[in-house]
Amino acid sequence: MTVTAEPPPLATASTRSLDSPPIVGRARTVALVCLLAASFMELMDATVVNVALRTMSADLGASPTAMSWIVAGYPLAYATGLVLGARLGDRFGRRRLFLIGLVAFGVTSLACGLADTPTQLVVFRILQGAAAALMIPQVLTNIQVLYPPAERGRAMGLFTSVIGIAAVAGPVLGAVITSGDWFGLSWRPVFLINVPVGLLALVAARVFIPETYASRPAPITPISAALLGGSLAALMAPVTLGPENDWPAWGFVMMAAGVAGLALFARRQVITARAGGTPLVPPAVFRSRSFTAGLTAFTALSIPTGGYFLVQSLHVQAAHGWSVLHTGLMWVPFSIAVPVFAGLSATVLAARFGKHVLQGGAWVFIVGMTSMIVADRSAHPALWFTVALIVAGAGFGLIVGAAGLLVLNDVPVGLAGAASGVFNTVQALSVATGAAVIGTVYSSVSSAYGLATGYRVSFLVMIGLVAVGAAAAQLMPKPVRIAV
Repeated sequence: MTVTAEPPPLATASTRSLDSPPIVGRARTVALVCLLAASFMELMDATVVNVALRTMSADLGASPTAMSWIVAGYPLAYATGLVLGARLGDRFGRRRLFLIGLVAFGVTSLACGLADTPTQLVVFRILQGAAAALMIPQVLTNIQVLYPPAERGRAMGLFTSVIGIAAVAGPVLGAVITSGDWFGLSWRPVFLINVPVGLLALVAARVFIPETYASRPAPITPISAALLGGSLAALMAPVTLGPENDWPAWGFVMMAAGVAGLALFARRQVITARAGGTPLVPPAVFRSRSFTAGLTAFTALSIPTGGYFLVQSLHVQAAHGWSVLHTGLMWVPFSIAVPVFAGLSATVLAARFGKHVLQGGAWVFIVGMTSMIVADRSAHPALWFTVALIVAGAGFGLIVGAAGLLVLNDVPVGLAGAASGVFNTVQALSVATGAAVIGTVYSSVSSAYGLATGYRVSFLVMIGLVAVGAAAAQLMPKPVRIAV
């Protein structure tokens, strides 16, 4: 199904405006389900490996360095390619890039599940992250294109609910699969399960997702693409590999080079825009105050989440002796609370209260994390962790339910691809940074002062960052109007 204003020479025709969605009714609902299935699969896959890591290491005989790359290779390739993937979709067709990414993700998932050596698994994980970088940016862009403002809130509510569920489904599913040893395949089904899901999404997507293009697609120049990708890689590599290598000096040199490269890239984009060209990341995206201020707040709120899942999972096993399965199941109350409050946030609260939903969600999240510090020292930690996780899940759900909607609401449809790429890239960088830095705080303080102190200090750091995010949300425009 292809919908364009006129036949697209070199795939550059204008998409329909948001006020005239290319499909409606049941077809659009099925298209949304396909997009959400792909998002769920990718988000789950980003975390499922952590739970099965020890089993993989024993089975493959992998060195610590190889295991670090198995974990780090995926987010490194993913975050590096998100902006480029979004702009390729704008230029060559969002449906086309989504399908290409979906097929590539399924193939690389199969390859990961069949890998015989650590080297093979590292290579396939990197390729899997690159495939996700082609597929995922098209999801948010398609939601913006397919749903006019009056209906977008409900679609975003479903999207953010999927984010919340997938964030904890990875550890839960990974624990269940690894402990159950399905079909005697040990850890391999954590990857192989993507193949049938991907095939179903592929068949439905080919029929129901329409083709759309940007009205002025950015030319993909090798210099701009290499500068952006190289700069992001220089930032991501030390963040993902630093904790396993005691934060070597070369990592900080690379991060400085990455920041300098992004500054140079931004300057090139401004020069291109002033000359009347179409930059890879148009500076016009950042003229929306709701986008820039909201992205700042979302960054501060996202960093703690990367550390939150990691530290909690590590701590209950190290300090309380919980099994991998028990650890995975611990997240079930959280995963139930998140979609409920994410849906409420996106479909009702964001339209009425705007930025205050982000702030309220942040403070509820803080209450939940504070309760977890108390639960850790109680006589019955399992019971009180359950209560605290429900509260934290409610706060997290309120945040993720409103974040995408509030940040992207005022972005013109012509800039949807660029905005989606930036939003997804910032989220990936923030979560990876949080996992690396806060995970290091936990391990370092625990080694010096004990597990209980390490847990408390790392959670206090996360609470402080969430409070910063709540304060940053105050910079968003007061009357954020969203129709749902």
